[in-house]
Amino acid sequence: MVERLLDNGWDVRVLARDPRKLPEWGERVHVVQGDASDDGALREAMHGAEAAWFLIHSMGSEEDFAEQDRHIATTFAHAAKDEQVGRLVYLGGLHPEGEELSPHLASRVEVGEILMASGVPTAAIQAGVVLGDGSASFDMLRCLSERLPGSVGPRWLDNTIQPIHVDDVVHYLVAAADLPAEQNRTFDVGGPDVLTYAEMMDRYARVQHMGPRPSITAPVWTPRLASYWISLVTPIEAAMARPLIESLHHDTVVAERDLDELVGPPPGGTRTFEQAVQLASGGHDQYRFAKVLAATSAAVGATAALGAVATIPNTGWFKRLDTPAWQPSNALFGPVWTALYADITVISALHLTDLMEQDRTDEARRFAAALGPNLVLNSLWCWVFWRGRTRGPAAVVAAALAASSTDLVRRVGKRRERGVLLCPYAAWTTFATGLAAELWRRNR
Repeated sequence: MVERLLDNGWDVRVLARDPRKLPEWGERVHVVQGDASDDGALREAMHGAEAAWFLIHSMGSEEDFAEQDRHIATTFAHAAKDEQVGRLVYLGGLHPEGEELSPHLASRVEVGEILMASGVPTAAIQAGVVLGDGSASFDMLRCLSERLPGSVGPRWLDNTIQPIHVDDVVHYLVAAADLPAEQNRTFDVGGPDVLTYAEMMDRYARVQHMGPRPSITAPVWTPRLASYWISLVTPIEAAMARPLIESLHHDTVVAERDLDELVGPPPGGTRTFEQAVQLASGGHDQYRFAKVLAATSAAVGATAALGAVATIPNTGWFKRLDTPAWQPSNALFGPVWTALYADITVISALHLTDLMEQDRTDEARRFAAALGPNLVLNSLWCWVFWRGRTRGPAAVVAAALAASSTDLVRRVGKRRERGVLLCPYAAWTTFATGLAAELWRRNR
């Protein structure tokens, strides 16, 4: 927005809570430090302004988010009126008329109504899914398409959506500043394609030359359950995913294109879905997750193979050991370890991919440096216990493995869903430590 405004000859003033995070725009951009709920900061930012843009929406899961947005919008509207701002421009969301909306989408509609009732001419621009690098909606679509061969999801996968590229949204936001004063209303904007979410996933994968992504809808998914699944598979946290998912419960399509008649469409027209994906994905490695998953699969597979070579549970030596009554059946170990190895592989691949895509390379290296010794300890225990037949050292190795596994859970546990799924690995290795220690005690 700022760059486009500068290109169009505007001088710009921005309100930022932390100006240190802003780019270096030069002298034509003046920065006011403050929060949008602070009346004084808003008035300082709006003083003498011809137009002001409201691009704020709470996306967390706090119960009072609607009240917070209502307060910010009201404060913003009063400041704009008192500072005699000539035009407000707001970015809201497409929504159907006459339906009960999700709490977040209803809040966005309410914010638009507050601004339009301010006495300052307001253009409340309503967009659906915005396709662009850094858009949470696009990141969710991209990761689901790249990381899943298909999908089994809720019925909203079949709801219709009219996505739009971020540059086209910016075009309308900037152009709306020049609307005549009598225009105080909502405007729908969208790209040329009307698709279901399932079709968007499939077409994204095809644009990226990844093959089809079939989908099946199931009635058992709730928004909360779906948000946990999104948080597990993608970088989007559950608190952010839930409002995104709830907005997809409705058909979000353009009902009118009056803004095109008043300010004109983007040069060349709005971009197609395929064009938007190509622009938003420039320089992105769509196969990164597949590559990382292959690497973790190879490492965990080698660990499992080395452990299997050393493991001989039916030897006379083992049968003669005094074992506790709570030792599981030998037949249980194979299925349990197979499931745990799959768990380690997938969770590690998801965690590493997110860190790499967020340019957190140091954290990715530290996680890989923690995973490597864990896998070494995993296979080493089999050799120490089964081949070496040394119960004391085996108990020590098991304890080290349990500590290492707990550390892996801690590292991925910043994303709660992943930490929960990796917990069985730490729990099993801790149990194995107790079992190894008991075998050592009983058979000295």
